[in-house]
Amino acid sequence: MTDDQIQSVKDDIAFMRALAAEGQRTPLLGGSILAAAGLIFGVASLAYWALLTGILQLPHGWGSFGIWMGALAIFFGVLAVLNRRIGGKPGARSPANKASGAAWSAVGFSIFALALGYGFAGWRLQSEDVMMTFPSVIFALYGAGWAVASAMSAKKWLWWVALGSWAMSPVLGWFAGQDALYLVYAAGLFGLTLIPGVVLLRQEPSDIV
Repeated sequence: MTDDQIQSVKDDIAFMRALAAEGQRTPLLGGSILAAAGLIFGVASLAYWALLTGILQLPHGWGSFGIWMGALAIFFGVLAVLNRRIGGKPGARSPANKASGAAWSAVGFSIFALALGYGFAGWRLQSEDVMMTFPSVIFALYGAGWAVASAMSAKKWLWWVALGSWAMSPVLGWFAGQDALYLVYAAGLFGLTLIPGVVLLRQEPSDIV
């Protein structure tokens, strides 16, 4: 290798070390969004379970649509508010937060696209059973989001949340076709999205580096 190539490699290594160090110093933002998602969709999942089991009575044919569309509308409203708040915080433009934010945005858009795909498939097939595997897919995507957040922030405990999310995916697949699916889904949302989101939110200091 030439001296220029060796120096280029050294510069790349130094850059990655600096990036990792900055990720350790800069707290992750966005915990409030994850907490909101876990709470809103966890409650929606409980409501849907109550509808399936007859505990909750809603107009036939529109109950499930209303629950999930209502949850989605509430989440988008909350998301707009939280994004403005997070964007104005110190550290929001750090490499760690930009990479983590991009990863979670990709997860969110993927879930939205899949929801449309599952919805059209269910409509074409005239069956709600198609949606039974959707929660499993969601948690597989959550695992990817948490893994990126862990790598960029050097927060090892987030890696365990990622592993928990991936483990939840086949568990939800096992419950497909049963009303209990939505109880397990709600438990996963509360335990692997709401609670970690609250922990991240509480770790945000007022003077972010």
